[in-house]
Amino acid sequence: MKGGIYNILKAQFLIDDNAIKNWRFIAFTILLAILMIANTQRYEQKVFKIIELTNHVKELRSEFVDKRSELMKLKMESTVSAKMEGKQIFPSAVPPVKIEVKKVEEKNFLERIWQ
Repeated sequence: MKGGIYNILKAQFLIDDNAIKNWRFIAFTILLAILMIANTQRYEQKVFKIIELTNHVKELRSEFVDKRSELMKLKMESTVSAKMEGKQIFPSAVPPVKIEVKKVEEKNFLERIWQ
């Protein structure tokens, strides 16, 4: 037992006759560790990007609500009439009247010929 731990501490397993197998395993383990670190890095970058885009969407949504309420205020009849008074245009006192146009049926070509 004492010799086994002593050999591990001296790294005897790296210079034995079967050291090639150990070096392959160590290289494989290092490769897996590098891949895991790279994968974690990409995952964190995507999480930060998602947070950034979510904040941007919230800002745009609040800006949209502000602009929509501003537009609703500008479209109100009282706002429009107040702006037109400066140009000496006043709202009509008489309500609008609907004009109806009666459609006259046109005769087709054969009916016009036989008349």
